[in-house]
This record gives sequence, C-alpha cells and structure tokens, in this order.
Amino acid sequence: MNGKTVTFGPENNYQGYLSLPQNKTGPGLIILQEWWGLVDHIKHVADRYAKEGYVVLAPDLYDGQKTTEPNEAQKLMLELKAKEASYKISNAIKYIKEENFVSNNKVACIGYCMGGGLALYMATQNIIDAAIPYYGVLVNITPDWSKVNCPILGHYAEHDKATEAIPGIESGLIKTNAKFKFHIYPGTEHAFFNDERLEIYNKEAAELSFERNIDFLNTHIR
Repeated sequence: MNGKTVTFGPENNYQGYLSLPQNKTGPGLIILQEWWGLVDHIKHVADRYAKEGYVVLAPDLYDGQKTTEPNEAQKLMLELKAKEASYKISNAIKYIKEENFVSNNKVACIGYCMGGGLALYMATQNIIDAAIPYYGVLVNITPDWSKVNCPILGHYAEHDKATEAIPGIESGLIKTNAKFKFHIYPGTEHAFFNDERLEIYNKEAAELSFERNIDFLNTHIR
C-alpha cells in the first residue's frame, strides 16, 4: 500500500486512509467502505485511483473496528447511523480541501455495498460533485431524492437483492431531473468488484466498471 493513515475532524478524532497521486494534488475522491470496515481491499482501491491522478481519502466509518464475519459485519452496519457517517464523510472532504490536496475544489464519492448506499445519500447533501454507488445498500437511510444535486453512476449485480431497489431509486431521481445511469452487470453477484473474494469476483465486470468510472470522473470532476 502506498498511502498512510491520517486523522481529521474537529478534534482530529477520526481516522482514514489517504493515498495521493504522484504530484500530491488533484481532484478529490472519497472511498466508502463495505460492511467489513476499512480493510486492506478498500485501501488498495484507494491506491488504484491515486495512480489515476486522484487525491483519495477512505474514512474509517467504524472507528477502527473491522471483521471478516458476516454476522458481525451486519451488526456494525446496522449500528452505523447515516447522519453520523455523513458527518465523518463531510469532515473527510473538508480535510483534503483544507490541506490543499484538492486542485480544483471538486470531490466525488465512490462507495461499495453499505458505502454505496452512503454515496447515494451524500448525493443529497449538497457537498459532493459526483457519486458512484456499487450495489448500494440503503440501510437506515431514506434519501430525499429531490435534493440530489450531482450526477450519479451506479454499478449493480444481476444476481443481487440490492438491484431490486433500482426502479424505486430511478423513479425518485427522474422527478428531480438528476443526471444518472445505472449499469447492471450480467452474471454477477453482490460485491463483484472485490478481488479479495474470489468466489464472487468478476474481473470482466470489475474492469469495465472501473473504466466507466474513470470516464465519468474525468467528465465531472476533472
């Protein structure tokens, strides 16, 4: 891993993984974790986007807790409150801007699973310039779609209950004239982007989604 742990927030009471591009500045990108916590996979994803020229910060939404057990992960996810998570994410954005890492004042959010739901939620908070949810799970979150003020690019699996939420999300977004696009990847399962879970990782879909993300980010936050 090429990044480092940093502290941020009103009293430096939050932690996150910061990965910088070669020239130490660029558009901002917040990576939001799956329900496992801020694990190495998310840090590797942050490094990958940093290599593409983005200033990346992955805030630790569980304050140091992480797990490999699904039951414990579900417990941690259900205990996370959207407003508290949003506050941490907002402070993460503030940190990379105030440290002068962000070159053009623009920041996007990419989230996976639980983090995907939070990326959708952040699109309603008037603080980010683009949102990319992967199989976003809206747990303890009821976004007000009328407040969406940035473009959204979503990636979902064909065989995944989370995908059943897309029609409802699209219905809410259509009413607001928001710019959005949701891709459903044939033959995939939930968490198909996670290359550390080989039983469900789908390289073709993962790479295609990554290419789409780069085009989307280049369009909206470069």
